[in-house]
Amino acid sequence: MSRHLTRLALLTAAASVVLPFLAILSAALQPESNLTPRLEWPSDPHWENFATAWSSAGFASLLKSSAVIALGVVPLSLVLATLAGYGMATMELRVKGPLFALLMIGLALPYEAIVIPLYYDLRSIGLLNSYWSVILPLIGAFMPFGVFWMRSHFESLPKELTEAAQMDGASGRRVLTRVLLPTAWPALTTLGLLYFMWAWNHFLLALILIQDPAMRTAPSGLGKFVQQFGKNIPLLSAGTIIVITPIVLLYLFFQRHFVKGILAGAVK
Repeated sequence: MSRHLTRLALLTAAASVVLPFLAILSAALQPESNLTPRLEWPSDPHWENFATAWSSAGFASLLKSSAVIALGVVPLSLVLATLAGYGMATMELRVKGPLFALLMIGLALPYEAIVIPLYYDLRSIGLLNSYWSVILPLIGAFMPFGVFWMRSHFESLPKELTEAAQMDGASGRRVLTRVLLPTAWPALTTLGLLYFMWAWNHFLLALILIQDPAMRTAPSGLGKFVQQFGKNIPLLSAGTIIVITPIVLLYLFFQRHFVKGILAGAVK
């Protein structure tokens, strides 16, 4: 009985994820005159809706901007989160407890509370209306979770690994790069995917801090697209699929590592 309930729960969870995607795809293939698409495969799919949405919204430029920001955020965030997590997990520091508590407060800090002072600060140093005006704040905003994630991973490893390497004369940097990092690939892959997804989908900072239309990101550009084609459900659905496709493909490519990292964290 419990096995059947488990399968039913898994099927329900899978359906709750797959059905919305199928509904959006079905709506994207409907004729533009259809204002109330249903969850059914059209007899004559209008694949040209994707080309129309791509050219109307200028998704080539939007996706490029999102990729630049995401690829700028992910590597720097992973390096900083790994170094900070390693220090929090292995080093004896008097301020380690208060510093970690301060970082955890950052998890509860809403973007809405910082975006206005952030706007004036970035304008005063000449970074406003550039990719760095979004990359740097996102790195700071993602740090609390990244440090918590990597600290949990390093703390879960046997201390004998670090002690044995130190007895052999390995420095702290060598312990990290040669002993601990090889065990951290699932955790780093999962964290990198989360960082990429959050940076790609981020809307508020990109909308306020980047005013140049040529530098708009995909989510902010999609918002303008909605204002322009608010009643054209097929085109809106096609644009939505274009924006989320890179995230879906990236997840499918790293799916095994992502699930392994999530399960490892749950077991630990």
